[in-house]
Order: sequence, then structure tokens, then C-alpha cells
Amino acid sequence: MPEYRNPTPTADILIVRDNSVVLVKRRNPPHGWAIPGGFVDEGECVEAAAIREAKEETGLDVVLEELFDVYSDPARDARLHTLSVIFIAHAKGDPLGADDAEEARYFDLNALPEPLCFDHATILDDYKHYAATGKRRQIARFNQML
Repeated sequence: MPEYRNPTPTADILIVRDNSVVLVKRRNPPHGWAIPGGFVDEGECVEAAAIREAKEETGLDVVLEELFDVYSDPARDARLHTLSVIFIAHAKGDPLGADDAEEARYFDLNALPEPLCFDHATILDDYKHYAATGKRRQIARFNQML
């Protein structure tokens, strides 16, 4: 039987409040700020992984509002090829960094910290556009890449 090398699934959560989003300061490499999230465990659906990761990294009990998008660029994570399902969520209270997050807090979408890890600057730019216009990124640009 052939060995298949597939992307590893992850779930990330845009926890939003007004014009701000929760970011976590990563304890492990790559260091910097990131959208809360992580790897989907075997036997776990992506929705459950998103809720679990949000709780582990921020202490917040989130309510998933909608599926935002999927990001799968093979270069999005230098450690390995990941495929991330991104959710928009809301939560009550303020985040507190835990697990592999040194710190967690809300940042205004127009005053994000640096550096942002992985492709999270792109995801946050796409979300800002969506929040302002109600329009998601255009897939047509990818047709030209194939």
C-alpha cells in the first residue's frame, strides 16, 4: 500500500468583539502573535477542535458563529504542510494566555501586533475586508495559479 503524505488539519478561531480580535503570543517556535488554534486530534471534528483550542489557549468558552474560510498554502507553516479551517466566534470575558500561549488579549483590527506567525496577517487582512464589506476573498485568483 502506498504511503500518502497529506496536509495536517488545524482549526483556528477568530474570536471577535466589536472591531477587535483575540491573538495569542506563542510560547513555542515560531514565536510571535497568532490567531488561537491548533491541530485537530484524531477522531475530532474541526468544530470541536476549534472550541477546545480556544479554551486551552485563551480560557474562553467560545460560541462558533460561522465558518470563515480554509487556508492551505503549502508554505503557510514552515514546520509542515497544514490545512486550516478558520471559524468566526464570540466569547464573554477577557482572554488569559494558557497552555502553549504566553499571553492572550484583544487587539484592535487596525492596531495588530508584530510579528504575526504563519499566514495569520493574510487571514486577518481577509477578515478585515469581510467585516467591512461582507465579501470573502475571491477564489478566482487561485485558478490562475494552477
